[in-house]
Amino acid sequence: MSNTPIGVLALQGDVREHLAALEGAGATACAVRRPEELAAVDGLVIPGGESTTISKLAGIFGLLEPLRERVRAGMPAYGSCAGMIMLADKILDPRSGQETVGGIDMIVRRNAFGRQNESFEAALEVTGIEGGPVQGVFIRAPWVESTGARVETLAAIDGHPVAVRQGNLLATSFHPELTGDHRVHELFTAMVRAER
Repeated sequence: MSNTPIGVLALQGDVREHLAALEGAGATACAVRRPEELAAVDGLVIPGGESTTISKLAGIFGLLEPLRERVRAGMPAYGSCAGMIMLADKILDPRSGQETVGGIDMIVRRNAFGRQNESFEAALEVTGIEGGPVQGVFIRAPWVESTGARVETLAAIDGHPVAVRQGNLLATSFHPELTGDHRVHELFTAMVRAER
């Protein structure tokens, strides 16, 4: 079952941690930096980091359009923190020139929970994940301001969605790759296998 090739967009951010979490979830994980590497995977994780930087580097490396095409064609993708911003159709307060891959009918607010020194952890009940709460690590995290009708909210804090799913696309405001708990990555790996 481990022959599910899932890539991690390796332009910036916590790439190593996602590669390890995917391997822990039973997937075959690989770094994606070029269009031909993207073409070889069945699903993609867009990691946390700095969404403006990831957006710019994706353009420089010639990945932005291929990413959009694969997502539109139904490739499963999972974005954590900055990756959530990259999968949003709209950003409430984008930086100049900031672009997204899109795919999830939602509007996100960058750094909604505050700056780096306001980072926190919270135990979250996440729809679709069994075995008790998921420990959410929030670092300069976005939240979802609003969603379209096809978006399912899987977890929320104070009424703000922090985990959402739309079809083959999954996004979290928090960083499950930093906790050693692979259940979010197991959910995504199952989504990729189901699509295959």
